[in-house]
Amino acid sequence: MIPRIVWERHGAGTPLLLIHGLGYARWGWEPVLPGLVERFDVILFDNRGIGESDAPAGPYTVAEMAGDAVRVLDESGVERAHVVGTSLGGMIAQELALSRPERVDRLVLACTTPGGPKAHPMPKATVALMAEAATLEPAVALRRFVENALSPTTVETRPEIVERILAHRLATAQHQAAWAGQAAAGLGFDAHDRLGDLAAPTLVQHGAEDVVVDPGNGDLLARLIPGARLLAFPATGHLFFWEEPSRFVASVASFLEEAP
Repeated sequence: MIPRIVWERHGAGTPLLLIHGLGYARWGWEPVLPGLVERFDVILFDNRGIGESDAPAGPYTVAEMAGDAVRVLDESGVERAHVVGTSLGGMIAQELALSRPERVDRLVLACTTPGGPKAHPMPKATVALMAEAATLEPAVALRRFVENALSPTTVETRPEIVERILAHRLATAQHQAAWAGQAAAGLGFDAHDRLGDLAAPTLVQHGAEDVVVDPGNGDLLARLIPGARLLAFPATGHLFFWEEPSRFVASVASFLEEAP
């Protein structure tokens, strides 16, 4: 059965599809959505397994989730769009650009990885937290995961970001099976040897202090994708676009609005 995928649309102009990552519904674009809506026709959705979209039995694959993204484009009447994907959403965006290149104009890959054994592995801090999480109260574990996705400086000096993300995550809490289904998609993804065929002009972005997806994967993507550019965000973590939303919007808009 094909899952129902819930999407929404804001703004006007060139279509821009936003794809979020593991455990994050479409609210995850909150700090950057207003700036993007001023420039683009923005379409955002909840991946299968999160938010208001259906959560079919897993495990999921990135190919299936990219198919969901294509259906969102179909339902919104958009033949071709710019695509921005973050983390697991960046893997989905890679798959979309590789398997359906006619649907993708320009591509922005944020804090993501090509996956597979040739990619840089998950940093030790997150591996250790995942092992420890089973011994923690669920609310404590969730807070730790939110803090882990931000830079230490942000956690210390801007606690309101932690509280805002935490409130959203509690409001859209996934069943464990749905989270595992999404996680399986990321674990099973490997585009390393296909990225030389990716034709869409691509901007790769990464937080320099990301301990969820090793920043080395940003360098790797930029080397593997023909003509790709890399933009680092110093002193930021995995959710760098929450930490520096204005710079994120400006850099994305500048790249997407370039003349061919």
